[in-house]
Amino acid sequence: MGLIKETASQYYTGVQGYFNAALTTTLTIDLTFDPVPALKSDIRVYVDNVEVDPSFYTYTSPTVSLAGYTVNAGQNVEIRYVFAKTGKYQFISIDDIVNNFMIAYVGNGKLIDDVKRSDILFHCKRGIQEFSYEIARVEKIQEIELGPTLIMDMPQDYVNYVKFSWIDDAGFENVILPYQHSSRPNIPILQGNDYSYLFDNEGNLLLGDSIQQDRFDSRDTSNIQNNAYFSSQVYEVERSAHMGGRFGLDAGASANTGIFMINEAEGSIAFSSDLSGKIITLKYISDGLGTDGEMKVHKFAEEAIYKHIGLNVLSAKMNVPEYIVNRYRKERKAAMRNAKLRLQNFKPLELIQSMRGKSKHIKH
Repeated sequence: MGLIKETASQYYTGVQGYFNAALTTTLTIDLTFDPVPALKSDIRVYVDNVEVDPSFYTYTSPTVSLAGYTVNAGQNVEIRYVFAKTGKYQFISIDDIVNNFMIAYVGNGKLIDDVKRSDILFHCKRGIQEFSYEIARVEKIQEIELGPTLIMDMPQDYVNYVKFSWIDDAGFENVILPYQHSSRPNIPILQGNDYSYLFDNEGNLLLGDSIQQDRFDSRDTSNIQNNAYFSSQVYEVERSAHMGGRFGLDAGASANTGIFMINEAEGSIAFSSDLSGKIITLKYISDGLGTDGEMKVHKFAEEAIYKHIGLNVLSAKMNVPEYIVNRYRKERKAAMRNAKLRLQNFKPLELIQSMRGKSKHIKH
């Protein structure tokens, strides 16, 4: 039995059609999308290209039921999957992983005699998280136009950043570097004229605006390559035989592409003022568990996730011989190494193309 359940038309258009042969006010259609839509909000129903009001139909996966809406003989009914995506075949869903593991590894006469499905699901999710960091990183790119506040909120599923950039008129990315010589205080304490701390009626500290934050926000790095600015703001410019020489140069502080600082406590990123109004992109890592649609594993890493689940289930069980646990630990390590090599997506022809110019002389 093949693995592809939907037709080519459904895959490419996200539409499942139904030809109605007789007049009816009730109609039931079983969806064959892969994966099947989870919610009613994921689909739209059309009759001869006219959208049906959602109050006329219900949806219990995978069945759509129309009631009280007249569909004449010869009319075409279409179910449109709002979030249909291509490229799904390269992944295996978390439900299929758990089901396959239960069939292949659990039962009488098998390595694991008995285990709860919830335990397998837990170790599967942990495996997806670890694989997202080590093997097949789930990297996303968020784009915003930076406003006058110079603040960008962390994405909802943010774990760590890969790269910040601003986009120029040609569409090229200009890397924004982190600034290591400042921070963003989140407890700026108000003080009196004698520098004593101020409190409210309940004895809590009064907080104000951060002076350090205001000074950082007003910093403009666009003219940082200018010697006068450089000598006054960053490092000394030697005025001897090597005029203009910059000693102790820190590339992170001398770039004119802007700088940023991350405030982990408040979940925000601050940028220097020269980036105001620019298009900022954040490439970041997620853990692969943010939404149901993300909880999947690339087929190149399918064997590795089975070995990961098996190792952790056996490690948590009592009276399992240590040599069996060690065997699975070695198999997991080998499977993860193979998955990492496969997912590096090495293409010999691309390497050959890149190396063709290695022997060419650069003319002066």
